[in-house]
Amino acid sequence: MDAGYKDSDGYVYVMARSDDVINVAGHRLSTGAIEEAIMTSEDIAEVAVVGIPDTLKGQIPLGLCVLKHGVSKSAEEVLNHVRDVVRKEIGPVAAFKLAVIVPKLPKTRAGKIARNTVALMAAGQPFKVSIIDYG
Repeated sequence: MDAGYKDSDGYVYVMARSDDVINVAGHRLSTGAIEEAIMTSEDIAEVAVVGIPDTLKGQIPLGLCVLKHGVSKSAEEVLNHVRDVVRKEIGPVAAFKLAVIVPKLPKTRAGKIARNTVALMAAGQPFKVSIIDYG
């Protein structure tokens, strides 16, 4: 499902996926907004944020970050910067502490990040892998 709005002239604006909302301690947060904040980092090429189960807060965000080619900073330095950016842009309510560097993200056939698969993997749940035979 997509979320958006219709302006006074009748134009429809698709802003985000409504199923990309996580509940962190009773606060509904857009994973897309967190991803946008992370993408302001000059070191990040791609990112996926998913909610993972947390016994205290219900869910907490996990950021999977792909570095741009040639980044010479340490992973710790990059991830600390990413955490700071999210705290500044989204606020402490995001409780954003978990971020990792990954070599690449799983994609659908259409080239979109397979967030549902990422979320299942991160939560330790079973997931299905589709194998495409091009031969």
